[in-house]
Amino acid sequence: MSLPPRKIGNALVHPIGFGFFQVLDSVFESGYNHIDCADVYGDSEVLIGKWLKKTGNRDKIFLTSKFGITSKGGRGDPEYVKEQCAKSLERFGVSYIDLYYQHRPDPKVPIEVTVGAMAELGREGEISGLSECTAEDVRRAHAVHPISALQVEFSPLVLDIESDEVALLKTAREHGITIVAYSPLARGLITGQYKSPDDFDEGDTRKKIPKYRAENFPKIIEVAKRIEQVGMKHNATAGQVTLAWILAQGDDFVVIPGTKKIKYVKENMEAANVKLNANEIATVRKISEESDIPGTRYGEAGMQIVMVKTPPLKTYNPL
Repeated sequence: MSLPPRKIGNALVHPIGFGFFQVLDSVFESGYNHIDCADVYGDSEVLIGKWLKKTGNRDKIFLTSKFGITSKGGRGDPEYVKEQCAKSLERFGVSYIDLYYQHRPDPKVPIEVTVGAMAELGREGEISGLSECTAEDVRRAHAVHPISALQVEFSPLVLDIESDEVALLKTAREHGITIVAYSPLARGLITGQYKSPDDFDEGDTRKKIPKYRAENFPKIIEVAKRIEQVGMKHNATAGQVTLAWILAQGDDFVVIPGTKKIKYVKENMEAANVKLNANEIATVRKISEESDIPGTRYGEAGMQIVMVKTPPLKTYNPL
């Protein structure tokens, strides 16, 4: 028996969402109703829009998108927020987006200003989310307008949101905000498919991530093997166990693994049927905490735009 739907705002979504467009028919047929997108994901909004028009499935899909990543870093001034939302609506060919996120914080614009602009966009039922911001900014934003979802990186190799320093999980739970975990399979490395960075295609951004450099691969492979062992009695892959483990963190967790292949869409979907017991959940936790893999989860440029604190509202001068 699969897991029941989980809440984001007042909407009910499958606990496993989807973040790629080439296999949308298979995604929908497999039971997904949560499609994650962003204005910087190439032509994905246009292609998803074409698929929605062709199938007539708009009302059956929980559609999300994001704004705020530019060549100069995060941006969140009101004019830009409204402009980007209008462009996303046009590309999708829809009249509303169910969940609209700020993708990265703007170091020049208070979060209250950005979220205030997001609130003005909303129709009844449309909800707002944040991604890769600080716990303090979550609290400030939520005081202006209800934040329903916080999209953050979370996997057995990246537990940052749980730390006392980052405190995003604690803050989200204090405010009833759903955690939407991106890169839940550690950008595919938990699956055991990759034995070294040489297995990545030329130009693959994972080659630039310090955490996934060559000297760390023996530890990463060991993590994947140990998690795979947990799945043996369930006839589950390491990836399925990982997704099941993340969902077991609480009903306030949703995962959005991305893939280009239909077989992995189905494999990921079946993770909702993997029921780990308390000992197995604790075992994966132990594997994760013992992994001790050094390095940041983005390259230098990427790290400069995550967890950026926005300025105080009282200092803001839009002119």
